[in-house]
Amino acid sequence: MRRRELSLTDRLAALREAVEVADGRLEVPEVARARTLLAKAGAREALGDATVVALAGATGSGKSTLFNALSGSEVSTPGVRRPTTGVAHASVWGEHGADRLLDWLQVPRRHRVQPADPALDGLVLLDLPDHDSIRLENRLEVDRLVELVDVLVWVLDPQKYADAAVHSRYLAPLAGHAGVLVVVLNQVDRLDDAAARACLADLRGLLDREGLASTPIVPTAARTGAGLPELRTELARRVAARRAATDRLAADARSAAAALAEHCAPDAGADRSRDRAEREGLADALADAAGVPAVVSAVERSARRRGAQHTGWPLLRWTSKLRADPLSRLHLGDEAARTSLPAAGAVQTAGMDAALRRARDAAGQGLPQAWRDELRRTAELSEERLADRLDRAVAGTDLGPDRTPLWQRAVGGLQWLLALVALAGVLWLLALVGLGLLQLDDVVPLPRVEGIPLPTLLLVGGLLAGLLLALVSRPLVHAGARRRARTARRRLVERVAEVADTEVAEPLAEARADHDRFCAAVGRAGS
Repeated sequence: MRRRELSLTDRLAALREAVEVADGRLEVPEVARARTLLAKAGAREALGDATVVALAGATGSGKSTLFNALSGSEVSTPGVRRPTTGVAHASVWGEHGADRLLDWLQVPRRHRVQPADPALDGLVLLDLPDHDSIRLENRLEVDRLVELVDVLVWVLDPQKYADAAVHSRYLAPLAGHAGVLVVVLNQVDRLDDAAARACLADLRGLLDREGLASTPIVPTAARTGAGLPELRTELARRVAARRAATDRLAADARSAAAALAEHCAPDAGADRSRDRAEREGLADALADAAGVPAVVSAVERSARRRGAQHTGWPLLRWTSKLRADPLSRLHLGDEAARTSLPAAGAVQTAGMDAALRRARDAAGQGLPQAWRDELRRTAELSEERLADRLDRAVAGTDLGPDRTPLWQRAVGGLQWLLALVALAGVLWLLALVGLGLLQLDDVVPLPRVEGIPLPTLLLVGGLLAGLLLALVSRPLVHAGARRRARTARRRLVERVAEVADTEVAEPLAEARADHDRFCAAVGRAGS
């Protein structure tokens, strides 16, 4: 079943959406041309339904003579007497807001055909300057008006009908505009019947090969009037339909969409979710560059330091305070402030660059070069913010509960008890020394355990038990420090992964989604 052709309004709306999506992202000339077309369409639709037909051709093709024959008077000076101002002439049939339309076309020379043929009512016929003029302004004027008129009648002659310049520059690029194009082979009166048929057959073959199979060819002889009724009939048919402007804009929209489609991947819209391994790889690389290993090491050493303070000998704990806490030196905990982490080294920077490049290449896989360039620009903008965002993310990460484990509190209390036992032994021994100096040592009996004086046993036992308890607690303290370091690393990497998603993955995915939206809109505009 044949699909219903999109209306011009919907087609232009789709093209406008494609241009809006591409604006600021896709830096290609096709976007600028599509934007110009949209401006032209808005202006042309507001100027009524008159049909603007332009006669274009080379010097000597008889274009101006044909224009005068259709106009019924010598409006445009043909041949060598033709002015070289590069200004088009206009003949107008009827009243259809032609003046406003010609003002927009910037055609000052106007002739109103009287009496007007009712079949041509609403026709605005232009005689363009010669496209092969030696004057640049003439050629530029032709190029300008060729883009604006509704129907283009290209006038060829038997001598130059196959001229490569006109076919490559004008006719072949209008392959999508076959419905708004008419080719006239003028001056056929200079050929005999056989030569005329051969010339027409050769021209038909040229146009067919250029994608203009549906473009009609009208043989004429402007000097004798041969073929003019057929040409008038062709023009009258297009004027009566009142669709020439719409058809031209639709053809322009399809052409613009086809040009934009060159910047679409063949599988636009396919799902390209980043796999888990790639996401983790990017997060790990950014974590290394952000100084996460240094923070994790500081967390572990800080946990060991505090664990040693709680489980070590109470009388020697003060020595650990001679060294600053390695975690506090990093100034973490305030996301609004900068940390004191060292800058990433060459190895970490290289790893981060490689991971970012892999993410960018994965997002741009299969895309045309213009969109890969856009992804590269997006990634570069993300990289400019990345270092600061990573530092703030690391600074504001909750590294886990900073509580002293109950077992360490219990060991700490036991250490104080053993210290008090040792201290009691010391004081007892000092008391015994004092009694000995006073020769009262025989007065106070000295308790013994297995022959060992109890004060000595308290002193030595307290010290040895405290040392043994500290040695036994050390592996447990280290194990707990490693657990806290693992928790800190996991949380830090999660925060870094959030930054990676926000600053890298999401902008790249957004650019890819814009590509898919752009291509969907282009597809609708060109359908």
